[in-house]
Amino acid sequence: MESDNFKIISVDRNLISIEILDPGEFDNHFNIGSFIKIPHDKSSTEEYIVGVIENYKIKANDDSDPESANTPASFIIEVRLIGTYIKIGTTGKYVFNRGAHGVPLPPNNGIAVFEKSDFENIFSCRLEPSEQFTFSRLAENLDIPVPINGNKFFNKHFAIVGSTGSGKSHTLAKIIQQAVKEKDGGFKGLNNSHIVIFDIHGEYKKAFPDGRHINHTNIKIPYWLFDSEELADLFIESNEDNSHNQVSVFKHAVRENKVKHNKHIDADKIYFDSPVVFDIREVINYIKNVNNEVVGKCAGENLPKLSNGTLVKDRKDHYFDCELEFCEASQAAATKASAGPYKGDFERFILRLENTVNNPRLRFIFDTQEAVTLQSVMEHLLGFGVKTSNVTVVDVSGIPFEVLSSTVSLISRILFDYGYYHKRSLPTGVDCEVPLLIVYEEAHKYVPQSNLVKYRASKNAIERIAKEGRKYGVTLGIVSQRPSEVSETIFSQCNNFIAMRLTNPDDQNYVKKLLPDAIGDITSSLPSLQSGEALIIGESIALPSVVKIDLPDYEPESTDIRYLDLWKKAWKDVDFKKLSDMSSGIYNEDKKS
Repeated sequence: MESDNFKIISVDRNLISIEILDPGEFDNHFNIGSFIKIPHDKSSTEEYIVGVIENYKIKANDDSDPESANTPASFIIEVRLIGTYIKIGTTGKYVFNRGAHGVPLPPNNGIAVFEKSDFENIFSCRLEPSEQFTFSRLAENLDIPVPINGNKFFNKHFAIVGSTGSGKSHTLAKIIQQAVKEKDGGFKGLNNSHIVIFDIHGEYKKAFPDGRHINHTNIKIPYWLFDSEELADLFIESNEDNSHNQVSVFKHAVRENKVKHNKHIDADKIYFDSPVVFDIREVINYIKNVNNEVVGKCAGENLPKLSNGTLVKDRKDHYFDCELEFCEASQAAATKASAGPYKGDFERFILRLENTVNNPRLRFIFDTQEAVTLQSVMEHLLGFGVKTSNVTVVDVSGIPFEVLSSTVSLISRILFDYGYYHKRSLPTGVDCEVPLLIVYEEAHKYVPQSNLVKYRASKNAIERIAKEGRKYGVTLGIVSQRPSEVSETIFSQCNNFIAMRLTNPDDQNYVKKLLPDAIGDITSSLPSLQSGEALIIGESIALPSVVKIDLPDYEPESTDIRYLDLWKKAWKDVDFKKLSDMSSGIYNEDKKS
């Protein structure tokens, strides 16, 4: 390109206008979003101001005299200045610094559209070979790979956002598949990557055939690992009049039952939140007995009185074993007994407890074998054990919505605890040896901006990871088609964004507000990006760019259904009995014919 064909005609603080004198020299050589380099001054060929083309205008050059010859129109492009591109001495290396340091003064020569070598110099200028991580190519020139800093991408939270059909699932699959491939040296076997994906639609099993696949049929999350908030979400109806009494009695019963079943632990060190075994059915017995309790008087002391006249001195010695028979209330005056303080108050609470525990769809919580330990749960989630795996896909599509928040909260909390205690177990000065990435597909389902109680448990757990996880080697990948509905606390902690096509104006404006770079109008391309194209921006990439994501080795099961092709085929029958059984929890999906 002849630099004399460019002429700077106006300069603002961050915006300059350049006239292209003869547009006939160009054949689709640049477009809106293309990058321009401008020499810092007339004598400089090693230092450039970098800008991105925001828009262009057509300037008519015809003379008003009808006798004069027609002069072709020229173009005026407006360029947003975004950084400085400098060659260091005679080393052949380049440095790119964001922010326009200095303003080029017209007239100027040497203005040019970025070439392949310019992109390669800038993308790699601050990257050591061992840090380069590549999963995409420049959208305007697919011959140019776009490396990012893998350390800065994974050790800080990242987000992938885009409307349905924009390619989010394929992008996530490619990124994780590429991370699993990376190896430092020629060793065989798995590398040290550990990734847990919360898959809400059951689409990533196909993308990771060698991964560990967990669903409601084989998940290991015993109820005794639930903390106070998760147990409350599971069992307590917060809008009932006596919910505070339910919480009080339930907490006391659970704590005492934990003491009963963990004699090897000092009772003073066992709390309601302690992740140790207890028996929920014994807790229900306890609450039933409190609900039926009749109190008798003996030597000035009020004690529960059984039907045989026995006074119960310590409830925990009797109430857990079975449902007891108390003195009849009609005989209260004759037997010097009266109704207990909670007599009849917990009828609905007990019914809800029993219905929850006996719900066939919640077998994965309440039918867990006693041999399951916190250690085995951690190993199961992180891909350790008999068959090791880099990727664990937790398919939550079969988990009932009423316990989804509690289930996601529990698993997230266990993974955070893994990072916390793993760091504490290492020698002083060693930050982390086995870092972990947790990916939340359709994150607005777990951490919405809503303050409803049903989302409280998962929001608290995930927001804690967002705020504290990086210190312990636990980072987040947030994927959502509705970023404007995701908790602001989560997005405010993300340092890297992969923004794909967004058609909703609220989502577009929200993402523009969140993006960490001020790069002019490049974000205006969000609604017009093609499927598989994305804007990568953040600390991990030197130059924010629109890229084309490489195809994954194995695609997730998220391809659009070919409606018309299927509708053209002959009528097919549906086994509604099987569907009904599956919905009721009767059908065993592991034994599909």
